[in-house]
Parts: sequence; C-alpha cells; structure tokens
Amino acid sequence: MASAIDHDPSLLGQARKLQAMLESAVDAIITIDATGIITTVNPAAARLFGYELEEFIGQNVRFLMPEPYLSEHDDYIRNYRSTGRKRIIGIGREVTGRRRDGSLFPMHLAVSEFEMDGRTHFTGIIHDLSAHKATEMALRQAQKMEALGQLTGGIAHDFNNLLTVIIGNLEMLEGKLTTPLQQELANEALEAADLGARLTGRLLAFARRSHLEPEVVNLNSFVLGLTDMLHRTLGATIYLSNALAPNLWSTRVDASQVESAIVNLAVNARDAMPDGGRLIIETSNTTVEAREVDDLEGLSPGDYVRLSVSDTGTGMPTEVRDRAFEPFFTTKPQGRGTGLGLSMIYGFAKQSGGHSSIYSEAGRGTTVSIYLPRHLEPAELASSTADQAPRQGSGQVVLAVEDDDRVRKLTLARLTQLGYEVLAASSASEALAVLASGAKVDLLFTDLVMPGGMSGYELSAQVRELYPEVRILLTSGFAEELAREQPQSDQQLKVLRKPYRQAELAEAIAEALRP
Repeated sequence: MASAIDHDPSLLGQARKLQAMLESAVDAIITIDATGIITTVNPAAARLFGYELEEFIGQNVRFLMPEPYLSEHDDYIRNYRSTGRKRIIGIGREVTGRRRDGSLFPMHLAVSEFEMDGRTHFTGIIHDLSAHKATEMALRQAQKMEALGQLTGGIAHDFNNLLTVIIGNLEMLEGKLTTPLQQELANEALEAADLGARLTGRLLAFARRSHLEPEVVNLNSFVLGLTDMLHRTLGATIYLSNALAPNLWSTRVDASQVESAIVNLAVNARDAMPDGGRLIIETSNTTVEAREVDDLEGLSPGDYVRLSVSDTGTGMPTEVRDRAFEPFFTTKPQGRGTGLGLSMIYGFAKQSGGHSSIYSEAGRGTTVSIYLPRHLEPAELASSTADQAPRQGSGQVVLAVEDDDRVRKLTLARLTQLGYEVLAASSASEALAVLASGAKVDLLFTDLVMPGGMSGYELSAQVRELYPEVRILLTSGFAEELAREQPQSDQQLKVLRKPYRQAELAEAIAEALRP
C-alpha cells in the first residue's frame, strides 16, 4: 500500500531533505522506540561507535553503553514514562559511550521525545568529547606546571638571597679560624650551602628564571663528548649506545644545561635498571605541525632538534608519569634523589623555546625526549622550506599492523591523507592472513612490540621470505635497539620512532618505497 508521502511530492521532498540532513550530520544521531530498540541511525554514529549501519537496527541501545548504564538503561525509560521525571530527555548531559573495540569515550548526549503514528520515540544526538577532554587535560597540566614554576621560582630566588648571606659570612670567618676542627666545621657548612645553591639552581631552571648563556651547538658533539664519562658512571651492567642523526640541525641553547640534562637522564635510566639493561641516546630532526601542538603543550609549529634518552627499565605507571616533571616529586628511596632532575630539564627546555615529554610503559622502559628549536644561520633563513608539505604517495598499498586500536585508527587516517591505500591488521597473524589472501601490498608498516607471540621483527622475517617484493618499515615507542636485540638479518630495516610527526611518517614511507 502506498503511503501518503508517495502521493504527496512536497512530503516526499521533505523526507529526502531530512534523510540528507541525517546522513550529512557531523554528530551521531540515533532514534529508538519506547522499549529502547534502535530504529534509525546515521553514518556519523557508525563511525563513532565502530559498527556497520545495519548492526544497529533492531538492537537495544544499551549495547553502546558501559556499566552501570548498560544494566540500568531500560529502567531509566520505564521510570521516565511512569513518573515523567527527566534525567537526560530535554536536558542533555555528559555520559560515557562504549565503542565496538571495548574502548570508552566521553560524550554529550541530548535526547528529545516525539510521537509518530501514535507511538513514542526518542532521538539521541551524540557529540564526541574526546578531543575536548584531551585539550582540557593538557590545559590543566600546563596551568599546574606554570603555577608550580611561579611558586618554586619565588622560593628559589628568596632562598638564594639567604644562601648568599650564609656563604659570604662563612668565607669571612674562614680566615679567623685557628683550629683544624673549626676549619672542618666551616668547610662542611660551605659544602652544604653549595649543595643548597645547586638545588635552587635546578628550581630556577624549572621555573624558567635561571640565567642561560645560549650558544649555537650540535647536540651530536655533546653526546659523543659525554660517552666515555657515562660509560664509567653507568657501570658494567648497562649497555650504552647512540643513534645520532648524521645531518643534525644546529640549535641555540645553554651548553652546560644540555650536558646536565643528558647526565641526569642517563643516571635516572641507570637507577630504573637495577639488574642492568640497555640505554640509548638518540638525536633526530623533527618538524612540529600546527595540528600537533596540542600534544606538546602548545609548542609552536616549526623545526626542532629532538634529543631522546631511552632505557629498558621498570618504566612508569600513568600516575607517576603524569607527575614526573613536578619539582621534588620522586619515587626513589629517601636520600637517593631530590626530585629536581626532570623538573630542571622541563624548565630548561621551556626556557629555550622547546618542550620535553615522557613516553613510558610499566615494565617496558621509558623514553624522555627534549625538543629544542632549530637554529637557522642567515644563509639558511633565505632558503628555508619549513612550510614544505609532506611527501605524498601515489596510491601504493600499505598494510599497517598495530595492536593499539587508537593508534591503528590514527595511522590509517594519516596514511590515507598522504595518498596511500591502506589495509589494517591488529596482529602479526592477521597481517599474514591479509597477505595470504592475495591482496596486493607494496609496504608492510608494522609495530615492533605486539601481543600474540610474534614480534614485528619476526613478522618482517616471514614476510621477506614469503613475499620478497613487499617493502618493510618498522615502528616503535622506544629506540631501535631497545625493543629487542635486532636480528642480524634485519640490520637494514628502518625503525620510525613513536611519537612521530606527519612529515617524518611521509619521509620514512617514501624512503622505504624508494627503488
């Protein structure tokens, strides 16, 4: 039987407009009946929750919710219909959604009620708050560090004045002391005052109020110059190696602060590896793009030199990592550290126009990276191409293997934006299944550390044996030599360090595909 819409062109046109609006909406829109069964859904909802459109229809909407909402949702509807008391309907509130992969995300849910054909329906408009929450968290962290900097900087300045008086008076007394015991007591007091001065110096570095004497330097020379001393400091159980970029850009920084930062990070890494391990100091050139600045506390877009110190130690849980740059925060036993080493590095990087960040996983190790602005000589300024767009692909097929759902989703989007066709796998076995299916693949782009018993190295070895025409690029959150001992057969494989920038990804992919 034909409906009224079929006989009325104006109604048919309105229906088409409504359908077009539904499909083009940026926010997710889901309609349910009075029992909670989904009747309509738009493409934005499918993208947000990770399901196909047809998988929504006929299901109770509670499958998109975590506990306790999952178990209590039907009671919400019944209570509303019996009492008329609104909790979300017509009000809107922030709740939590659950994606197909089980991951949770914050969202704003606004629900409206309407009747059609004598039946009650509810329409929910869902706005993903993930990016908003991440920005809020980054802002709170930046504000907290700024407040701590102002507080500690003020204390350090005042304390330095006190130390000046103490040290000056002790030095004046030295010439008037007549016995060895008096001299010994004075020397111990002076040494303690000097230690206090060094502590306040670190506080001032964190607060970005210390006096810097910048000069143009190449960080590679600092790393090489400190290698012998670090070998002696770290001991025989720590294997130290370097991964230095051959054409590293220059940067203009305080040389003494750079040396102090490298030594501090190396000593921290040693303490995190009581049974021995591997430590690598790495330098690289990196370009920060405008869309990436939120991840680096608002660091200005541009070219930077990155210095990273990585270890295979105990790593940090999230709650420790989030506080690691705070002054006086330490997990070391009493008497083993002041908690000022990382805070000094953070302040030094900020005062130099850069940034510092920590990548760490409990039980797997830690990487601390310092970003310092590239220094351009006058001749370089004229020919600078800092705004050059990342290198684009031309439809080559990349098989991206990544077990972390969010990272995999981001990688797919990045590679697609660069002009590549992308296939995805969450494990080495899935990747091999894709290749066995006969899919044409030009490049395997795989993480090194994955669940399932097969690492990125092992996967690459199998792919090279079975599909020698496929190029390979590896990626890892740690330095090349830290993910595991690299097999001799894989010495020529390039490893792209996480976190990487879009320009770095584009260059690495292009290099791997180059004939």
